[in-house]
Amino acid sequence: MSLLRSVALLWALVLMVCTSVGAHADNTPYTLHSGDTLLVAVWREEALLKEVRVLPDGSITFPLVGRVEVAGLGSEEVERRIADKLKPFIPDAVVSVVITGIEGNRVYVIGKVLKPGPVVLNAPDTTVLQALSQVGGLDRFADGNAVKVLRATPQNGFQLLPVRLNDLLKGSELSTNVMLQPGDTILVP
Repeated sequence: MSLLRSVALLWALVLMVCTSVGAHADNTPYTLHSGDTLLVAVWREEALLKEVRVLPDGSITFPLVGRVEVAGLGSEEVERRIADKLKPFIPDAVVSVVITGIEGNRVYVIGKVLKPGPVVLNAPDTTVLQALSQVGGLDRFADGNAVKVLRATPQNGFQLLPVRLNDLLKGSELSTNVMLQPGDTILVP
């Protein structure tokens, strides 16, 4: 085995340990989103070590098996799916999947904030208040009680969720501290 492959496999093992240590507090595995990156390795198959990105349609492409739907799945389920598709070629394939990037797990903040742009959700239960703190908060001309979260619905529509930020900061209207989902957009007028 080449030195480069050995180093890559070592990193895969290190990342696997880090990923398992960074699992959610309630032991819920991280689910994949479009834009996330994975390191997929098949034991004893150097040619089947590949870093892949989850495509906008929620799939990855892997040698021998082609397209695999992975959005919404955890790494263990992806390992099973790839191993099943590899069975005609490698009957006892041992597949390892390590999540190497969670860039698909982000929300977007636009409007009157200090640093508008994307925010990666590093925790499974990130709220609007936490995301706004990551972009430096509102600028002085923002209307804090008119903040909205724009969220896509399964029926290809959108819903607007109100956030009364000024009231929230005073300790009232706590129910408007919306729990964010990947793909949400926070609108700050």
